[in-house]
Amino acid sequence: MENTVKLELTKEWDKTFLKSEKVNHCKVTFPNRYGITLAADLYEPKEAEGKLAAIAVCGPFGAVKEQAAGLYAQTMAERGFLTMAFDPSFTGESGGTPRYMASPDINTEDFQAAVDFLSLQENVDPDRIGIIGICGWGGMAINTAALDTRIKATVASTMYDMSRVNSKGYFDGEDSEEARYEKRKMMNAQRLEDYKNGTYTLGGGVADPMPEDAPWYFQDYHAYYKTERGYHKRSLNSNGGWNVIGCMSFMNQPILQYSNEIRSAVLIMHGEKAHSCYFSRDAYAAMVKDNPYADNKELLIIPGAVHTDLYDGGGKGMIPFDKLERFFAENLK
Repeated sequence: MENTVKLELTKEWDKTFLKSEKVNHCKVTFPNRYGITLAADLYEPKEAEGKLAAIAVCGPFGAVKEQAAGLYAQTMAERGFLTMAFDPSFTGESGGTPRYMASPDINTEDFQAAVDFLSLQENVDPDRIGIIGICGWGGMAINTAALDTRIKATVASTMYDMSRVNSKGYFDGEDSEEARYEKRKMMNAQRLEDYKNGTYTLGGGVADPMPEDAPWYFQDYHAYYKTERGYHKRSLNSNGGWNVIGCMSFMNQPILQYSNEIRSAVLIMHGEKAHSCYFSRDAYAAMVKDNPYADNKELLIIPGAVHTDLYDGGGKGMIPFDKLERFFAENLK
């Protein structure tokens, strides 16, 4: 396999979190099976010896590796794992054109390509690889676990089911043929406009300023993506957002098929007060239903936490890293 695309990667530390003195950090690239070159941050425990268990991290949906995914990756590297946070295809420092598109297929492949890369590193045990998906990438992580038998442990944190929210709306409030028809009609009209203009129209990231009457969970997104807490210049949600038609295919291509055939360990964790908690509760129920391998599946509800608290802890230490360390140590041994 030949990777001919060279990416321009930022050399300075430009994360939304402080650099740890306990790990070595470097930037790497790797191709997926569609020929798209992905960019990643690799975190290695200092003074690590022998072959390590490895974890690939991605998300949230519309974020970049310098935000929550990098924080998860660096923290887990501090705890002895070789980790990697990567940008999905078409976003951040990763390749792929046109920009700001999403795909249930290609984005699942992004996780699998990360497993390819990690499996062939000299200091990684290929039989001890796990993944972490945050927000919309939590759903992608479960989707990948159902497909990739090399993955031994999966964490879905504050997950969204992107197919469900695109086809049914928030809280399934647009779950009707009429609502879906109008959404399809709008996006197909947008396709013609984009084609005529020779460019793709952005849908807009998190609103700034946020209207006072906006749902409270939109305000939570603003508090993360539009403030010093989580803003990043390459993050879609912090800036112009996805293309209007960027997530169109999710409406008609469900993910999470055969999740009840996942044999490997899965931990789904979500904040008790998160607007999105129903995604995790339902995904867990579907995953264990009639699954003979349900004993290594767990749903962890975190008291008092909202959706974005599991991005960076919310200033309250809400991410249960001790639990994650135990989960991966037990299942990547």
